Amino acid sequence: MLKRPIIIDTDPGIDDAVALAIALYSEELDVKLITTIAGNVGIDKVTFNALKLLNYFKKEVPVAMGAAAPLIRPLEDASNVHGVSGMEGFDFEEPTEDLLLEENAVNAMYRVIQESEAKITLVPIGPLTNIALLFKVYPEVKNNIQEIVLMGGSVTRGNKGVMSEFNIHIDPEAAKIVFDSGLPIVMASLDVGWKALVLPEDSAQLETMNDVGKMLYSLFKRYRGGSMKTGLKMYDSCAIGYLLKPEMFETVDTYVDIELNGSMTTGATIVDLKGYLNKPNNAKVCVDVDQQLFRDWLLDSLRKCN
Repeated sequence: MLKRPIIIDTDPGIDDAVALAIALYSEELDVKLITTIAGNVGIDKVTFNALKLLNYFKKEVPVAMGAAAPLIRPLEDASNVHGVSGMEGFDFEEPTEDLLLEENAVNAMYRVIQESEAKITLVPIGPLTNIALLFKVYPEVKNNIQEIVLMGGSVTRGNKGVMSEFNIHIDPEAAKIVFDSGLPIVMASLDVGWKALVLPEDSAQLETMNDVGKMLYSLFKRYRGGSMKTGLKMYDSCAIGYLLKPEMFETVDTYVDIELNGSMTTGATIVDLKGYLNKPNNAKVCVDVDQQLFRDWLLDSLRKCN
């Protein structure tokens, strides 16, 4: 079976760690490159976290450090959700920097995409700064990109602003560039992330499942994306879930724009479900997820992380 080549752009992050584990151990995905982006915590910390995870997983995937801040705005992180380090709660071994490339994320993505015989799928699960920079500096890469499957945006309300989801809110100008890129986009929205839960009985299984499950269980105890009692939200795993089991999701083809100038709504994704804007569709938006199917898929996937 030919594996699907992907690049994951990430800001680990506890839910990022789950998504990375599933992708790296998947027999269907070939993770060609991991690029890091300031988001959940600062760029040095998220890059170090990516290296810690790869060392723990015993996976050799090159890592390239990306943008330290949004295109034009100051960085607002989410250390209140993920802890000061971004992955507090587990004592990782100190990793080497052997996998860290000297190239920055944009140049590394350009090289990997252009060298690939098969078209690459981009999987951004953090703010979209690196992807926007890639398209501005090297627009020719679009010819060798199959699609973008991202976690971000919201059909309804927000989790950073009243109407804005964190990843889009942090760098709305970058998101605007990506959604205007002309490439096929799948948006795994906040709305499905809210329903993609690890329930208490699932967390209990993780603790004794395998080494990866034990590590994630320890991180979950410090994660503030929900609670261990009511369920933890697996936002970023929705993007990986769409790649591997798209039938879990209900999707709508529609037009999505990004609000840049609203006094109270900057960073909101304007998902035009009714066609008021009379614009051609530019995204496939995940609007619902089968919660039981997602839970079963997530646990089955993590059992394979050996």
